Amino acid sequence: MRDDLFGDITTAEAFDAAFAGRACHFVDHVGGLRPMAMERWAEAPDQADDEIFLARSSGRTLDVGCGPGRLAAELRARDVPALGIDVSGEAVRMARRRGAHVLRRDVFSRLPHEGLWNCVLLADGNIGIGGDPVTLLRRVCGLLRPGGTAIVEVAHEEAGLRRERWRLRVDGRTTPPFAWAVVGADAIAAIAHEAGLALSEMTSVGRRQAAVLVSPAA
Repeated sequence: MRDDLFGDITTAEAFDAAFAGRACHFVDHVGGLRPMAMERWAEAPDQADDEIFLARSSGRTLDVGCGPGRLAAELRARDVPALGIDVSGEAVRMARRRGAHVLRRDVFSRLPHEGLWNCVLLADGNIGIGGDPVTLLRRVCGLLRPGGTAIVEVAHEEAGLRRERWRLRVDGRTTPPFAWAVVGADAIAAIAHEAGLALSEMTSVGRRQAAVLVSPAA
């Protein structure tokens, strides 16, 4: 077993185990545990909630951190040319079984059609990937065609910007710490501007909120 400072399971292995059905928890910096709601990501799209993304996706759409592919598969069923990407091999297998087009890729790796995507989705808190939302949105801006849109789920209105470090625990094993960020509706406009995107619209369904960001026109 590796020293606990570094962890005894990789983050990708922990996500694979969680998507395979084993209980997984987020561990904060003081050892507090929060269950990972994997069933929420694995279930069929919630027409009441997920329409916040589905109805605004048109043309070539990239779903970043697609998990088991509920959005990517539903978009394909609606004849939207969608591609999902995820780092979890188990999530990719699940997404393909439900009919989604998916690649096992990191958002910062080389991707198909760079600079030509009509729409990029960052749902389910995926604006937090890497712990640096400006860098992530700059990458998204580079993936979009001129005038393309990014649909970004944000936290509740007063969340601001929080940079955090988490671990995952599954089957008694813990990952190394990884960076994550939480972005609120009150912070997304400034973050998007710094990344080269403009806030076009804020929209909400129930407690879910999303920002529609637009890349510069050619």
